[in-house]
Amino acid sequence: MRSLLFVPGDSEKKLEKAIGAGADVVIVDLEDSVAPQNKTLAREIAARFITGHRHQTRSAIYVRINDLSTGLADDDLAALVPVKPDGIMLPKSNSGQDVQQLSAKLRVHEAESGVPDGALKILPIITETAAGVLAAASYANASARLVGVTWGAEDLSAAIGARTARDEDGRYTDVFRFARTMTILAAGAAEVAAIDTVFPHFRDMAGFAAECAEAERDGFTGKMAIHPAQVPVINAAFTPSAEAVKHSLAIVQAFEAAGNPGVVGIGGKMYDRPHLRLAERLLARARAAGI
Repeated sequence: MRSLLFVPGDSEKKLEKAIGAGADVVIVDLEDSVAPQNKTLAREIAARFITGHRHQTRSAIYVRINDLSTGLADDDLAALVPVKPDGIMLPKSNSGQDVQQLSAKLRVHEAESGVPDGALKILPIITETAAGVLAAASYANASARLVGVTWGAEDLSAAIGARTARDEDGRYTDVFRFARTMTILAAGAAEVAAIDTVFPHFRDMAGFAAECAEAERDGFTGKMAIHPAQVPVINAAFTPSAEAVKHSLAIVQAFEAAGNPGVVGIGGKMYDRPHLRLAERLLARARAAGI
């Protein structure tokens, strides 16, 4: 997953436009972008959309349900699991226990709908509450459905009373950089994808590209988008370059040729097992991107 595009679940026009954006994942949103009075309508529109496009697009389709504390999640699942989206995004996840609770709910809805057990994957947003940030380590071994973790700043701002998540230079302040860091570490501990949060200023493409590059540098494997125009920038930033693929392949082949020792030399430079693991991860990303 490189690019994940959010689309309001109550907008048929925006959903149709999203299909052609080239995102790896289209996230049909039933939560923040849908007004309370439109929740039922959004479920109906989302179900029709998934039914009509599930086999007509290369994009996976996920649904961001309402969080478990709202009392709306069960209605979301009852309406959407039968149409077989690829996964569920869980907002305001407080710990791996919330993922386990959602997994149990999905198992029931899958059984009732004739959907194979475990078919729907889970992608939680793990930093939208203070408790969630502090429980980042709990996602390791939480569920076989877990495919990644991501983070968010806006809800965390409200939860802790921060007036802004960024300083005057546009950089995240320390609390939010900590949340970002914990997301990368949580993904590493759980051995799943680390997905960076949205960049709200969708017309600032230079700033967006810089943030994508920084995220890829630090270990994120993808980023969420709020506008179709952001998708190509994300895909470019998180797709390994031909040079990087060639270099990584040379490292892997050198270790294989030497019988997988602890260290190999390539072009006068020493490479050890961490370099091999990094090379293998980059090649896996390249394969996922179709390279």
